[in-house]
Amino acid sequence: MKTELYPLKFKPILKDKIWGGEKLTTILNKTSNQSNIGESWEISDVEDDTSIVTNGPLKGQSLKALLENYKEAFLGNKNYKVFGNKFPLLIKFIDAKEDLSIQLHPNDELALTRHNSFGKTEMWYVMQADEDANLIVGFNQKITAETYLEHQKHKTLTEILNFDIVQTGDAYFIEVGRIHAIGAGVLLAEIQQTSDVTYRVYDWDRVDDQGNERELHNDLAIDAINFDMENDFRVSYDKIENQSNSMVSCPYFTTNFLHVTAPISKVNNKDSFFIYMCVEGEAQIETETGVEAIKQGETILIPAAIETYKITSGNAKLLEVYV
Repeated sequence: MKTELYPLKFKPILKDKIWGGEKLTTILNKTSNQSNIGESWEISDVEDDTSIVTNGPLKGQSLKALLENYKEAFLGNKNYKVFGNKFPLLIKFIDAKEDLSIQLHPNDELALTRHNSFGKTEMWYVMQADEDANLIVGFNQKITAETYLEHQKHKTLTEILNFDIVQTGDAYFIEVGRIHAIGAGVLLAEIQQTSDVTYRVYDWDRVDDQGNERELHNDLAIDAINFDMENDFRVSYDKIENQSNSMVSCPYFTTNFLHVTAPISKVNNKDSFFIYMCVEGEAQIETETGVEAIKQGETILIPAAIETYKITSGNAKLLEVYV
């Protein structure tokens, strides 16, 4: 007999990065003795980086095993028809102590053809930012491929990029084909398609401990950049307490902002799993099977089969995600 499904927490998969820092351990309380942790993969079905359950009767089970064993009860009927035993989202917290490389991601068609992967549509929610910290998103003017290649050749790409100074609560939608980079001093939550395909086009001329520059992917990137995009990447959203405020809704995921100051009863009528990322404070999620706590820097997954639950907090801010 299968164990009844309940809200699930997973062991964070921490990633050393040349640009990483200490905020994932000092602010989000991740456990590591490394000083350059750039990413915490909260829920992942990426090959060789599959999340493992840390709570309840299913503790020790992999996300892959849950998908195989519970199927529609885990993902939802329509999601299971589309994705089968593949989890469609990769959920992360990211700490940039230094600037990330300037990069972009291919669309579904290119990613499938070249890498047998999904594309990588993503969004960011800024959890904390040092003074004057910025994000690079898009171009600061209308750019053609020819102009872009000229700037790339002369290492002057930064002259045509759009820099946004950011603060806590700012949110961005990063479509495939849009050039971008997280700037030094930014801690953020990222929701994306399950993909680890990134085309790096400039890395600030930095080198690793052995004096080697990281690989660039300019030949692949030029076909993947969408030069016709409008600069509509900033996400405006309401912050009405104790209700789900729409942030991003796209074919790959929907994300809402939820500021909980009183008990909220939720009914899952979306035929999907729900993910909650706690970006501030702490909350309790109560189902028929019991209560799970979630605090800043933690993530919890509600399987699709759980139809009703209650979220309680005196003051917590959550990102609510489903497909």
